[in-house]
Amino acid sequence: MSEKNQIPRLPPQPHDLPVGRVSRRDLLKAISAGGLAAALAPGSLGTGARTTISVESDKFFINGIPTYRGRTYQGMKMEGLLMNSRMVNGIFDDLNPATRPFWNYPDTGKWDPERNTREFVAAMPEWRRHGLLSFTIDLQGGNPRGYTHVQPWDNSAFDSQGALRKDCLRRLKQILDAANHLGMAPILGYFYFGQDHQLQDESAVKRGTEAATSWVLRNGYRNVMIEISNECDGRYRHDILRPARVHELIQLVRSMTWRGERLLAGASFSGNKIPTDKVVAASDFVLIHGNGVADPARITDMVDQVRRLPSYRAKPILFNEDDHYDFDKPDNNMVAAVRGYASWGLLDIGENNYRDGYQSPPVNWSINTGRKQAFFGLLREMTGS
Repeated sequence: MSEKNQIPRLPPQPHDLPVGRVSRRDLLKAISAGGLAAALAPGSLGTGARTTISVESDKFFINGIPTYRGRTYQGMKMEGLLMNSRMVNGIFDDLNPATRPFWNYPDTGKWDPERNTREFVAAMPEWRRHGLLSFTIDLQGGNPRGYTHVQPWDNSAFDSQGALRKDCLRRLKQILDAANHLGMAPILGYFYFGQDHQLQDESAVKRGTEAATSWVLRNGYRNVMIEISNECDGRYRHDILRPARVHELIQLVRSMTWRGERLLAGASFSGNKIPTDKVVAASDFVLIHGNGVADPARITDMVDQVRRLPSYRAKPILFNEDDHYDFDKPDNNMVAAVRGYASWGLLDIGENNYRDGYQSPPVNWSINTGRKQAFFGLLREMTGS
């Protein structure tokens, strides 16, 4: 994306917009009537402008204004942060007929990827009303069975040559259009270590990176950030997606422009790991994960460690995955991240039961369980939404 001083004057920052104008009921009506594109057109808030995401120093800006402008929580600065949640399977499908029945909806006995995306979009206004400004969605999803090592399903928006599947792009467009309309800034992941083997070689990975970046840019999305590989230190088949070389793809994304605009990009590491200097230097923002961190003090320490890296120059630090909760306690990983001035993101995997979590299909994308309600409740309190 353009840096702040290149962004034209735009409407008020979404934190201040009357998001209630776009209700869940209105979205469901539009979806049922086949009018989703019209309901979510960029001009439907009366502004005619695209939502933009940019960075200046260690702050995020939406539409040229710092996020959560002027907000503090218990003396901690919220302004400039990007609170988020891992929702990576919003365009999920499974081309493996042997595993596809794993994801069947309990009421129909069938898996339906279109329904999955429709319900994702319908839930987004309520997330936004609670102060959620970002979520991670992924072209290769995330493990739909949580932490299993064997992943026989085929959930990749890329074919073996790196070309993008049209049905996946159609579903992704629904989500990104809704995010644009609501003033949200999604993190779009390209590759996941449980699915990168679907691409036959490194050339296919590069073609896929170029194709996805071109698609985002040419569709006019200025509110989307890129995560090249989720946990690049994971079990990737292709070397270029691993820590020693993933900076090459980060630089590739950053080098691509359309009408003078580019995308912000980075790559994440697994829980409790500090990114390498090479990746930090190449990235527009630093992605870290809180999985495996039971002590909130370690979360703040991780942020401090990143800032002490020789490669670090002032840029946002963002947790976009953490499976620790304790939202009812005065100290937890979410609060600890903000104490260190880092954005924080929920990971709630679930149980494949259409009730719990935000990752294991079939997913109920609403704020329907005690854990989800606790997260969004604290988020609303912290952000003043």
